[in-house]
Amino acid sequence: MFFRFLSFLLLAVLPAMTADERVLRVCADPNNMPFSNDQGQGFENKLAELIAGNLGAKLEYVWWSQRKSFIRNSLDEGRCDLIMGIPSSLSSVTTTKPYYRSTYVFVSRHDGNLQVASLADPRFGEWRIGVPVVGDDYAPPAAALARRGITQNVIGFSLFGEYGEENPPRKIVDAVANGEIDVAIVWGPFAGYFVKQEPVALDLVPVSPPMFLSIPFSYGISAGVRKGNDALRAEVDHVLETESATVQQILVEYGVVQVQ
Repeated sequence: MFFRFLSFLLLAVLPAMTADERVLRVCADPNNMPFSNDQGQGFENKLAELIAGNLGAKLEYVWWSQRKSFIRNSLDEGRCDLIMGIPSSLSSVTTTKPYYRSTYVFVSRHDGNLQVASLADPRFGEWRIGVPVVGDDYAPPAAALARRGITQNVIGFSLFGEYGEENPPRKIVDAVANGEIDVAIVWGPFAGYFVKQEPVALDLVPVSPPMFLSIPFSYGISAGVRKGNDALRAEVDHVLETESATVQQILVEYGVVQVQ
């Protein structure tokens, strides 16, 4: 009789315990490698797992494609608590301290021996140049080239592609590898990850100077929470600081290009 009573007691208590379990909701793109995907294979997936584990929270994802109005439609609408991998200077959210800083890089075939190192290189007027397109807008490298009057030989590659298309950001790196373009200017985490998967050797060199014609090419990267959620921001900052060695190990494993 006692054991039956104990069983009823446990059944009554367990649902309450489950209801009180802490949950960390993270908004992420389901198809944005090497950052995240719905299989949990990206480095931001690994970082989110690290943060949730340290907070003693269950990690839950809210999948949302990182297209136009991503933050407004996800974090600002209260669908999640945290977003990984946003610019530290973004003013629309409360950001953590940056956990890495990356830069745009030049990607070219090693056997081409271009040795490109600067946006001021006069050969940019002759080369076929690939630059990322984010939605309807070209990424910062295109603006810098345009200010030099270089537009006719610039080829845009969409970071988004069609919905469900696998690894659309890889196309620009593939184009360098197969000789479709001579050089690409690519965001460091994309380049470092996809360059390693190409069948030919590619050179990867940080864009220099880090600011060209008043356009910055390196950015600190943080996690973000809703405005006013300073308690969660402080908790995430603490995890990122105390687990900094693990964070760096994850970034290195994924080939994330980092600069000081």
